[in-house]
Amino acid sequence: MTIRVKVSHKYQVSVPSAARKKLHIEKGDHLLVDVRDGYIVLMPEPQDYGQHLRGLHREIWEHVEPQDYVRGERED
Repeated sequence: MTIRVKVSHKYQVSVPSAARKKLHIEKGDHLLVDVRDGYIVLMPEPQDYGQHLRGLHREIWEHVEPQDYVRGERED
């Protein structure tokens, strides 16, 4: 989805309703601003960072037995 917005004289932009609805952005929510390779990326700030990060990179540990991993780390 690409929607054109205009920067106001106070350097403000409005988030289009289609984007707000798709991302469930409500009044009072905070957005994170990131600059990546010449682009501005806006994303909703997670309500709970712990819950948001839960399971991150779990595929790395899929076939690893926790006790074997710790044992191996201790032996090195």
